[in-house]
Amino acid sequence: MALQELVDALNGRSIVLVGLMGAGKTSVGRRLAQRLDLPFVDTDTEIERAAGKTIPEIFADHGEEEFRSGEKRVIARLLDQGPQILATGGGAYMDPETRDNIAASGVSVWLSGDLDLLVKRVKRRSNRPLLAQGDVRKTLADLIEVRYPVYALADIEVASRDVPHQRIVNAIIKALKGAVSQTEAQS
Repeated sequence: MALQELVDALNGRSIVLVGLMGAGKTSVGRRLAQRLDLPFVDTDTEIERAAGKTIPEIFADHGEEEFRSGEKRVIARLLDQGPQILATGGGAYMDPETRDNIAASGVSVWLSGDLDLLVKRVKRRSNRPLLAQGDVRKTLADLIEVRYPVYALADIEVASRDVPHQRIVNAIIKALKGAVSQTEAQS
């Protein structure tokens, strides 16, 4: 199946990347969008644009609950603008309404990563409110325990590894082709 055939088979649905911070949703998502000739949208960037504040500022000024409420609204709006590659924040997929919206308008791809990889990657950046306090490794381990069973509900899982991003993009495309072929066979 050619790449354009894959995009056509999505029938206007977005490819929605979910997973923990550090899994590579943004960096892999940009490359996937380029490869499939689709727009790339990072929900965190869109939330910051809508709020006129950075995510750490939103957390500090309004708290996580208000942030999650805005995140849910932004994702719902973005899903109406597909097809696109949509990179979500790590907690977005935890919301049942957001999961339902993604299932209705997209194909969810969970970029899973092991704890060591995630710790290594998130230590490079200091703009993660959930990691601002305490032990990064313990916080990520706790998030893995809570979130991985929910992320496992995604349509597709692709392991994020310490390899060139293009290899992860190739794995996502292969998995998407398999999922689309299976869906077409069931129709």
